[in-house]
Amino acid sequence: MLSNKRIQELELVMEFEKVEECFKEVSSWIENVGRKRLKEMTILDDSLEMLLQAQKRFREFDLIASEYCRRGQEALKKTDRWEDFSSVDVHSYRVKLQTYKDQLEEFCTELDGNRHRICETVRLYEFFDKVRQGICCMEE
Repeated sequence: MLSNKRIQELELVMEFEKVEECFKEVSSWIENVGRKRLKEMTILDDSLEMLLQAQKRFREFDLIASEYCRRGQEALKKTDRWEDFSSVDVHSYRVKLQTYKDQLEEFCTELDGNRHRICETVRLYEFFDKVRQGICCMEE
C-alpha cells in the first residue's frame, strides 16, 4: 500500500511539472500584463463618451484576461486530487499550487469587480445624461 501511494505521489509530481508550464504562463501574464492593464482601467473619466470608450477598451482586455483566467482554472482542476496527499515530497508542490491558486483567484476577483464597476458607472452616467437632457427640455 505504501509503495502504491508513493508511486501515485510520483505520478502527481510528474503531472504537476506538465501543468506547471500553464501556471507559469498564466502567472507571468497576470503579473506582467494583466495587473498593469487592470490598474490603468480603474481610472475612469468623467464624461459619458470617455466612459463608453473606456468600457470598450475594458471589454477587449476582458476577453483576453478571461481566457487566461479560464486556462488557469482548468489547470487547477487537473490538480484537484492533490488534496489527498500529504507527504513531505508533495508538500512543496502543494505550496506552489496554492500560490498559483491565490494569485489567479485574486486577479479574477479584481477583473470581475472592475467589470461590474465600469458597467454600473456607465449605466449611472447614462441615467444622469437622460435626466440632464430631460431638465434641458423642460427648461426650454
